[in-house]
Amino acid sequence: MTQPSTPAHSPVLVWVMGAAGAPADGSEPFRLGKADEPQLLVTDLVATRGDGVFETIGVFDGTPVNLDPHLRRLARSAELVELPALDLTVLAQAVQAAIDAHAPVPELTVRVMVTRGVEGSGTPTAWIHARTAEDWSRCREGIAVVTLDRGLSTPVPRPSPWLLPGAKTLSYAVNMAATREAVRRGADDVLFVSTDGYCLEGPTSTLLVQHGDTWTTTPADAGVLPGTSIASVFEVLRAEGATVREELMTPDQVASADAAWLLSSSRLAAPIARLDDTRLTVDAHRTAQLISVLKGQYPGSR
Repeated sequence: MTQPSTPAHSPVLVWVMGAAGAPADGSEPFRLGKADEPQLLVTDLVATRGDGVFETIGVFDGTPVNLDPHLRRLARSAELVELPALDLTVLAQAVQAAIDAHAPVPELTVRVMVTRGVEGSGTPTAWIHARTAEDWSRCREGIAVVTLDRGLSTPVPRPSPWLLPGAKTLSYAVNMAATREAVRRGADDVLFVSTDGYCLEGPTSTLLVQHGDTWTTTPADAGVLPGTSIASVFEVLRAEGATVREELMTPDQVASADAAWLLSSSRLAAPIARLDDTRLTVDAHRTAQLISVLKGQYPGSR
Protein backbone atom coordinates (compact mmCIF):
# COMPACT_ATOMS: atom_id res chain seq x y z
CA MET A 1 0.00 0.00 0.00
CA THR A 2 1.35 3.42 -0.98
CA GLN A 3 1.94 5.53 2.14
CA PRO A 4 2.38 9.30 1.70
CA SER A 5 3.83 11.07 4.71
CA THR A 6 1.25 12.23 7.25
CA PRO A 7 1.95 14.93 9.87
CA ALA A 8 1.31 13.89 13.47
CA HIS A 9 -2.35 14.04 14.47
CA SER A 10 -3.45 14.99 10.92
CA PRO A 11 -6.50 13.20 9.50
CA VAL A 12 -5.84 10.08 7.45
CA LEU A 13 -7.60 9.22 4.20
CA VAL A 14 -7.68 5.76 2.64
CA TRP A 15 -9.24 5.21 -0.77
CA VAL A 16 -10.75 1.74 -1.17
CA MET A 17 -10.87 0.79 -4.83
CA GLY A 18 -11.66 -2.83 -3.98
CA ALA A 19 -14.65 -2.17 -1.69
CA ALA A 20 -16.99 -4.08 -4.03
CA GLY A 21 -14.55 -6.52 -5.61
CA ALA A 22 -11.00 -6.53 -6.96
CA PRO A 23 -10.17 -3.53 -9.19
CA ALA A 24 -10.50 -4.44 -12.89
CA ASP A 25 -6.98 -3.20 -13.64
CA GLY A 26 -5.43 -5.50 -11.04
CA SER A 27 -4.24 -2.64 -8.85
CA GLU A 28 -4.10 -2.69 -5.06
CA PRO A 29 -7.50 -2.73 -3.31
CA PHE A 30 -6.80 0.39 -1.22
CA ARG A 31 -4.22 3.13 -0.82
CA LEU A 32 -3.49 6.09 1.41
CA GLY A 33 -4.46 9.47 0.01
CA LYS A 34 -3.83 13.08 1.01
CA ALA A 35 -6.63 14.09 3.36
CA ASP A 36 -6.03 17.82 2.85
CA GLU A 37 -6.34 17.83 -0.97
CA PRO A 38 -9.52 17.79 -3.15
CA GLN A 39 -10.08 14.28 -4.47
CA LEU A 40 -13.80 13.51 -4.84
CA LEU A 41 -15.31 14.22 -8.26
CA VAL A 42 -18.24 16.64 -8.19
CA THR A 43 -20.12 14.25 -10.48
CA ASP A 44 -20.08 11.53 -7.81
CA LEU A 45 -23.66 10.74 -6.84
CA VAL A 46 -22.84 11.41 -3.19
CA ALA A 47 -22.26 15.05 -4.17
CA THR A 48 -25.26 15.38 -6.47
CA ARG A 49 -27.75 13.15 -4.63
CA GLY A 50 -26.31 12.20 -1.22
CA ASP A 51 -26.52 8.64 -2.56
CA GLY A 52 -24.43 6.41 -0.34
CA VAL A 53 -24.04 4.70 3.03
CA PHE A 54 -21.58 5.00 5.89
CA GLU A 55 -20.50 3.82 9.32
CA THR A 56 -18.64 5.57 12.13
CA ILE A 57 -16.31 3.43 14.21
CA GLY A 58 -14.82 4.45 17.54
CA VAL A 59 -11.16 3.56 18.09
CA PHE A 60 -9.82 3.71 21.64
CA ASP A 61 -6.10 3.42 22.40
CA GLY A 62 -5.62 2.03 18.91
CA THR A 63 -8.33 -0.64 19.11
CA PRO A 64 -11.50 -0.39 16.99
CA VAL A 65 -14.70 -1.31 18.83
CA ASN A 66 -17.39 -3.41 17.13
CA LEU A 67 -15.59 -3.32 13.78
CA ASP A 68 -17.30 -6.46 12.45
CA PRO A 69 -20.83 -5.39 13.52
CA HIS A 70 -20.26 -1.96 11.96
CA LEU A 71 -19.10 -3.46 8.66
CA ARG A 72 -21.98 -5.96 8.62
CA ARG A 73 -24.41 -3.08 9.16
CA LEU A 74 -22.67 -1.17 6.36
CA ALA A 75 -23.20 -4.16 4.08
CA ARG A 76 -26.87 -4.30 5.08
CA SER A 77 -27.28 -0.58 4.37
CA ALA A 78 -25.59 -1.08 0.98
CA GLU A 79 -28.01 -3.90 0.20
CA LEU A 80 -31.02 -1.80 1.21
CA VAL A 81 -30.01 1.00 -1.18
CA GLU A 82 -29.10 -1.57 -3.88
CA LEU A 83 -25.37 -0.96 -3.99
CA PRO A 84 -23.07 -3.84 -5.04
CA ALA A 85 -22.12 -6.40 -2.39
CA LEU A 86 -19.21 -5.13 -0.31
CA ASP A 87 -15.94 -6.95 0.38
CA LEU A 88 -15.85 -6.66 4.16
CA THR A 89 -12.40 -8.26 4.40
CA VAL A 90 -10.88 -5.52 2.25
CA LEU A 91 -12.77 -2.83 4.16
CA ALA A 92 -11.58 -4.21 7.51
CA GLN A 93 -7.98 -4.19 6.25
CA ALA A 94 -8.39 -0.63 5.00
CA VAL A 95 -9.79 0.49 8.35
CA GLN A 96 -6.79 -1.01 10.11
CA ALA A 97 -4.47 0.71 7.61
CA ALA A 98 -6.09 4.05 8.46
CA ILE A 99 -5.66 3.41 12.19
CA ASP A 100 -2.02 2.39 11.72
CA ALA A 101 -1.30 5.51 9.63
CA HIS A 102 -2.76 7.89 12.19
CA ALA A 103 -0.69 9.16 15.10
CA PRO A 104 -1.53 7.34 18.36
CA VAL A 105 -4.34 9.16 20.19
CA PRO A 106 -6.68 8.05 23.01
CA GLU A 107 -9.81 8.41 20.87
CA LEU A 108 -10.02 8.19 17.10
CA THR A 109 -13.10 8.48 14.87
CA VAL A 110 -13.05 6.39 11.70
CA ARG A 111 -15.75 6.86 9.06
CA VAL A 112 -16.25 4.31 6.28
CA MET A 113 -18.16 5.74 3.31
CA VAL A 114 -19.45 4.02 0.17
CA THR A 115 -21.29 5.90 -2.59
CA ARG A 116 -22.91 4.88 -5.87
CA GLY A 117 -19.99 6.53 -7.63
CA VAL A 118 -19.77 8.83 -10.61
CA GLU A 119 -23.11 9.01 -12.38
CA GLY A 120 -23.26 6.42 -15.16
CA SER A 121 -20.06 4.63 -14.15
CA GLY A 122 -21.65 1.76 -12.24
CA THR A 123 -18.58 1.70 -9.98
CA PRO A 124 -18.92 2.62 -6.28
CA THR A 125 -16.64 5.14 -4.63
CA ALA A 126 -15.37 4.17 -1.18
CA TRP A 127 -13.05 5.80 1.30
CA ILE A 128 -12.13 5.80 4.97
CA HIS A 129 -11.46 8.95 6.96
CA ALA A 130 -9.72 8.73 10.34
CA ARG A 131 -9.34 11.75 12.60
CA THR A 132 -8.80 12.55 16.25
CA ALA A 133 -12.17 12.40 17.98
CA GLU A 134 -13.91 15.51 19.22
CA ASP A 135 -13.85 16.27 22.93
CA TRP A 136 -17.17 14.79 24.10
CA SER A 137 -16.45 15.13 27.83
CA ARG A 138 -19.17 17.74 28.42
CA CYS A 139 -21.83 15.64 26.68
CA ARG A 140 -20.83 12.62 28.74
CA GLU A 141 -21.74 14.61 31.88
CA GLY A 142 -25.31 15.25 30.73
CA ILE A 143 -27.21 16.78 27.82
CA ALA A 144 -30.46 18.67 27.28
CA VAL A 145 -32.68 16.96 24.72
CA VAL A 146 -35.82 18.11 22.90
CA THR A 147 -38.41 15.86 21.30
CA LEU A 148 -39.18 16.52 17.64
CA ASP A 149 -41.85 14.90 15.45
CA ARG A 150 -40.24 12.75 12.75
CA GLY A 151 -43.40 12.86 10.64
CA LEU A 152 -43.83 9.08 10.40
CA SER A 153 -45.80 6.58 12.45
CA THR A 154 -44.15 3.43 13.82
CA PRO A 155 -46.08 1.03 11.51
CA VAL A 156 -45.04 2.91 8.34
CA PRO A 157 -41.53 1.42 7.79
CA ARG A 158 -42.75 -2.17 7.43
CA PRO A 159 -44.96 -1.69 4.33
CA SER A 160 -42.73 1.11 2.95
CA PRO A 161 -39.18 -0.26 2.45
CA TRP A 162 -38.41 2.57 0.00
CA LEU A 163 -38.18 4.84 3.05
CA LEU A 164 -34.99 2.86 3.85
CA PRO A 165 -35.75 2.11 7.51
CA GLY A 166 -32.62 0.88 9.26
CA ALA A 167 -30.24 2.04 6.52
CA LYS A 168 -27.42 4.38 7.55
CA THR A 169 -27.30 6.64 4.51
CA LEU A 170 -25.29 9.73 3.68
CA SER A 171 -28.53 11.69 3.11
CA TYR A 172 -28.21 13.47 6.46
CA ALA A 173 -29.81 16.85 5.74
CA VAL A 174 -32.88 16.17 7.92
CA ASN A 175 -30.77 14.92 10.84
CA MET A 176 -28.55 17.98 10.70
CA ALA A 177 -31.58 20.29 10.43
CA ALA A 178 -33.03 18.65 13.54
CA THR A 179 -29.77 19.19 15.42
CA ARG A 180 -29.79 22.87 14.50
CA GLU A 181 -33.39 23.12 15.70
CA ALA A 182 -32.32 21.65 19.05
CA VAL A 183 -29.70 24.39 19.39
CA ARG A 184 -32.31 27.04 18.55
CA ARG A 185 -34.40 25.65 21.41
CA GLY A 186 -31.50 25.83 23.85
CA ALA A 187 -30.77 22.09 23.82
CA ASP A 188 -27.88 19.84 22.83
CA ASP A 189 -29.63 17.07 20.95
CA VAL A 190 -32.90 15.63 19.65
CA LEU A 191 -35.04 12.61 20.41
CA PHE A 192 -37.26 11.90 17.42
CA VAL A 193 -40.87 10.95 18.16
CA SER A 194 -43.26 9.16 15.80
CA THR A 195 -46.60 10.65 14.82
CA ASP A 196 -48.31 7.97 16.93
CA GLY A 197 -46.45 9.22 20.00
CA TYR A 198 -43.46 6.92 20.55
CA CYS A 199 -39.80 7.75 21.07
CA LEU A 200 -37.52 6.59 18.27
CA GLU A 201 -33.84 7.62 18.27
CA GLY A 202 -31.54 10.62 18.07
CA PRO A 203 -30.19 11.96 14.77
CA THR A 204 -26.93 10.12 15.45
CA SER A 205 -27.73 7.98 18.48
CA THR A 206 -29.72 5.15 20.06
CA LEU A 207 -32.04 5.56 23.04
CA LEU A 208 -31.40 3.59 26.25
CA VAL A 209 -33.79 3.87 29.21
CA GLN A 210 -33.50 2.41 32.72
CA HIS A 211 -36.47 1.65 34.98
CA GLY A 212 -35.10 -0.20 38.00
CA ASP A 213 -33.45 -3.40 36.76
CA THR A 214 -35.14 -3.19 33.36
CA TRP A 215 -33.36 -1.58 30.41
CA THR A 216 -35.26 -0.67 27.26
CA THR A 217 -34.52 0.55 23.77
CA THR A 218 -36.70 1.22 20.74
CA PRO A 219 -37.36 -1.85 18.55
CA ALA A 220 -35.65 -1.74 15.17
CA ASP A 221 -38.91 -2.51 13.35
CA ALA A 222 -40.15 0.95 14.38
CA GLY A 223 -37.79 2.26 11.70
CA VAL A 224 -34.71 3.05 13.79
CA LEU A 225 -31.15 2.08 13.01
CA PRO A 226 -30.15 -1.21 14.68
CA GLY A 227 -27.54 0.05 17.12
CA THR A 228 -24.11 -1.56 17.54
CA SER A 229 -23.67 0.35 20.81
CA ILE A 230 -26.92 -0.94 22.32
CA ALA A 231 -25.96 -4.50 21.38
CA SER A 232 -22.72 -4.18 23.35
CA VAL A 233 -24.48 -2.66 26.35
CA PHE A 234 -27.25 -5.28 26.37
CA GLU A 235 -24.68 -8.07 26.28
CA VAL A 236 -23.05 -6.77 29.47
CA LEU A 237 -26.37 -6.06 31.20
CA ARG A 238 -27.66 -9.57 30.47
CA ALA A 239 -24.47 -11.00 31.97
CA GLU A 240 -25.22 -8.97 35.11
CA GLY A 241 -28.71 -10.48 35.32
CA ALA A 242 -30.61 -7.37 34.25
CA THR A 243 -33.72 -7.47 32.06
CA VAL A 244 -33.19 -5.97 28.61
CA ARG A 245 -35.90 -5.46 26.03
CA GLU A 246 -36.98 -3.67 22.87
CA GLU A 247 -40.27 -1.90 23.44
CA LEU A 248 -41.98 1.29 22.30
CA MET A 249 -41.91 4.08 24.89
CA THR A 250 -43.70 7.40 25.09
CA PRO A 251 -41.86 10.62 26.02
CA ASP A 252 -43.58 10.49 29.42
CA GLN A 253 -42.16 7.01 30.03
CA VAL A 254 -38.67 8.23 29.20
CA ALA A 255 -39.11 11.34 31.36
CA SER A 256 -40.14 9.18 34.34
CA ALA A 257 -37.16 6.82 34.00
CA ASP A 258 -34.54 6.31 36.67
CA ALA A 259 -32.05 7.37 34.00
CA ALA A 260 -31.78 7.58 30.20
CA TRP A 261 -28.98 7.93 27.67
CA LEU A 262 -28.31 8.53 23.99
CA LEU A 263 -25.64 6.07 22.83
CA SER A 264 -23.28 6.32 19.87
CA SER A 265 -19.91 4.97 18.79
CA SER A 266 -18.06 8.28 19.12
CA ARG A 267 -19.86 10.30 21.81
CA LEU A 268 -20.45 7.00 23.67
CA ALA A 269 -22.99 7.40 26.53
CA ALA A 270 -24.58 10.83 26.86
CA PRO A 271 -26.96 10.90 29.86
CA ILE A 272 -30.18 12.82 29.28
CA ALA A 273 -30.25 15.48 31.98
CA ARG A 274 -33.32 17.25 30.62
CA LEU A 275 -36.02 16.04 28.24
CA ASP A 276 -38.03 19.04 27.04
CA ASP A 277 -39.05 20.65 30.36
CA THR A 278 -38.44 17.60 32.60
CA ARG A 279 -35.26 17.08 34.61
CA LEU A 280 -33.88 13.53 34.71
CA THR A 281 -31.43 11.99 37.14
CA VAL A 282 -27.88 11.68 35.82
CA ASP A 283 -26.25 8.51 37.13
CA ALA A 284 -22.55 9.30 36.83
CA HIS A 285 -21.44 5.87 38.04
CA ARG A 286 -23.60 3.99 35.55
CA THR A 287 -22.59 6.40 32.78
CA ALA A 288 -18.94 5.65 33.45
CA GLN A 289 -19.70 1.94 33.20
CA LEU A 290 -21.52 2.40 29.89
CA ILE A 291 -18.65 4.47 28.51
CA SER A 292 -16.22 1.72 29.51
CA VAL A 293 -18.40 -0.85 27.74
CA LEU A 294 -18.58 1.24 24.57
CA LYS A 295 -14.81 1.68 24.61
CA GLY A 296 -14.46 -2.09 24.75
CA GLN A 297 -12.65 -1.75 28.07
CA TYR A 298 -15.24 -3.13 30.51
CA PRO A 299 -14.80 -6.76 31.67
CA GLY A 300 -16.98 -8.90 29.44
CA SER A 301 -17.39 -6.24 26.73
CA ARG A 302 -16.04 -6.66 23.23
